[in-house]
Amino acid sequence: MAGKLKVLIAEDSGLMQLLIQKILRSDEGIEVVGKVANGKDAYEFTLKNQPDVVIMDIQMPEYDGLYGVREIMAHCPTPIVVLSALGYTNINPIMESLKLGAFDYLNKPIGDIKLKVIDSEIIRKVKLAAKVGVRKSFDIPERPRVKTFFGKSNYELLIIGSSTGGPTAVEKLLSRLPMNLPLAVLVVQHMPPNFIYSFTQRLDSMLPHSVKVGYAGTVIKPGEIYVAMGDRNTTLVKNEEGEIVIEESAKNFPEYNNPSINSMMYAAAELYEGKAIGVILTGMGRDGAKGLKEIRNHGGYAIAQDKETSVVFGMPKVAIDNGSVHEVIPIDTMGEYIVGLLSRI
Repeated sequence: MAGKLKVLIAEDSGLMQLLIQKILRSDEGIEVVGKVANGKDAYEFTLKNQPDVVIMDIQMPEYDGLYGVREIMAHCPTPIVVLSALGYTNINPIMESLKLGAFDYLNKPIGDIKLKVIDSEIIRKVKLAAKVGVRKSFDIPERPRVKTFFGKSNYELLIIGSSTGGPTAVEKLLSRLPMNLPLAVLVVQHMPPNFIYSFTQRLDSMLPHSVKVGYAGTVIKPGEIYVAMGDRNTTLVKNEEGEIVIEESAKNFPEYNNPSINSMMYAAAELYEGKAIGVILTGMGRDGAKGLKEIRNHGGYAIAQDKETSVVFGMPKVAIDNGSVHEVIPIDTMGEYIVGLLSRI
């Protein structure tokens, strides 16, 4: 990519357009090449002018952001960063934009003037989107879910860590697990804190399992899925009754905080030992690699998502390179692979 990074802003608020433009122009390597107010205009501008990245709102008049994402990805594939406040009330359109091919999303603070609190994050995601390019489709042909698990499970916990591209990958993995889950599942997903609650509700509505936010004090039970809180680090402890419980952690981790995948995986390795399966999915950075290695060192089983189906092959690659991983699996077969592990002798 020669010269400055060319960015299109698709946003119906004139004030918000100016604020986003000001943030982007603060970086000498970025040039705002256009501003449009709906998804149709975003598609037509992209088709004609070929910007490097599009920043796309979802709620826009006449033709919304989903229309823009759909048409751009179908006719002129371009990295798209979704910037929307819709996640406060309804995460489903944002999830749909990711499935259509949007690279990543950012939660727009309520009130235009507050946009400056995420200015560095906007620049970081725009640059990352341009570097990674158009992401791979997650459209995986539907298959019958493994409806029932037969036999006795060798494992008691499945712990999943993911970041960029993770929400759709997590959905694909969880939807392939048996209805009668013989073990507990813990998901640690890097996403804005308020999205955690919407994401959890979405999973709970689409899966046959009970899906809950992993608040401090939550007792881990087989057959249930827990999504770690997004505004703090959490860990696992054993209470006086011998139950394993989620608790807040004051410890900071150099790889990532709030939520730290390593924090949860370290605890899972120690408490579950050989009864834990650890999984690292798509994501930017290094979080989870050390925790996954601890799971393996304690006798558990370690899996990483493959490069071909990862949006960003950062976290899985680090885990593979440091010797943490038993197997590297595509996301479309990972659920079935894990089911096979449960009763493997």
